[in-house]
Amino acid sequence: MNHLWVRMTLAFVGVTLVTVLIVALAAAWRGGEAFRSYVAEREESSAQEDTSQADLLPPFGRMGPRAGMGLMRGAMLPAREQDFLDQLYQLLAITAVVAGGIGAALGLVVSRMVAAPLAGLADAARDFAARHWNRRVPVRGADEFVEVARAFNAMADDLQRAETLRRSLMADIAHELRTPLTVMQGSLRALLDGVYPLEMREIATIYDETRLLSRLVADLRELALAEAGQFSLNPQPVELLPVLRGAVEPFSLAAEAQETAIEVAETRLPPVKADPDRLAQVLHNLLANALRHTPGGRITVSGEPVGSAVQISVSDTGEGIPAGDLPFIFERFYRGDQSRSGNSGLGLAIAKAWVEAMGGKIGAESAGGQGSRFWFTLPSGETGG
Repeated sequence: MNHLWVRMTLAFVGVTLVTVLIVALAAAWRGGEAFRSYVAEREESSAQEDTSQADLLPPFGRMGPRAGMGLMRGAMLPAREQDFLDQLYQLLAITAVVAGGIGAALGLVVSRMVAAPLAGLADAARDFAARHWNRRVPVRGADEFVEVARAFNAMADDLQRAETLRRSLMADIAHELRTPLTVMQGSLRALLDGVYPLEMREIATIYDETRLLSRLVADLRELALAEAGQFSLNPQPVELLPVLRGAVEPFSLAAEAQETAIEVAETRLPPVKADPDRLAQVLHNLLANALRHTPGGRITVSGEPVGSAVQISVSDTGEGIPAGDLPFIFERFYRGDQSRSGNSGLGLAIAKAWVEAMGGKIGAESAGGQGSRFWFTLPSGETGG
């Protein structure tokens, strides 16, 4: 009884029977009175009986609602006329039964049509919960069902995409961790077996691998916090030129070592509303990425107002980014033939998460072999007095 189709079928039957019953009662009442009035008038005109005999057939409205119920057959109407009324009542009763049956059949069909998409949706949800990620709901039926099916399918696509990313992330993390761990394990085994002498150079190699592991773990933590929106931001008006100069300075020696020119375009810029530490880290990630791919070239850091925001750019004359890799360079652990990601494969992904958390946008432009330009925008803000 708690099934939707059962309730809808009973509702159809109930509405049909009530409607037919009301129509039958109204027809019997009004029709019976009208018929009796007609018979009474005909009897008076044909037989010309006296008033006492005519009183046997009451005028229209005198008998009230009980006049048409078929009672007191011999006393009220002649046999033929009473038979006619009885047949009329039987016809109304048969009509009520037939109409009730039709209502039940229609109710069953319609309720099944209504309940079937919901049952399919429930089955799809159960299959999806059982990790059958390819299950979808057919988009058909009434507009409401179509809307629900599309919403479910969109949710299923998002969940499947998230599950795919999760699996890829786990595989990528395992891959990134395996390399330094293998190097450390091999070096330690060689030291224990006496293959390598216990010298500072070998210890430094193992130490470098531990630093790589530490950076990978820190990057993963930063990215997880950024994507979950759980790290704290301290947005405030920030003057850009000092921040740009401060970000470039630590890379001066490394750039000089690989004969790469690095400079800041000295342009007057309005302040931006940002977290100074996060802004400096975004610039650090972009500059480290540019320096790694621009040996013997030039890197320029610049900014310009764009509407109600300020756009900061890190341009280089390096190897560029292939067109096939460009749409994916901000994804975690993405590896193209000439991937621009950092050592851990997370630098650009972290920069993207931080920029978006500060209310900005980030992007990249490049033509293979002709350098690249990474840019991000931040909302402009007034300096505090």
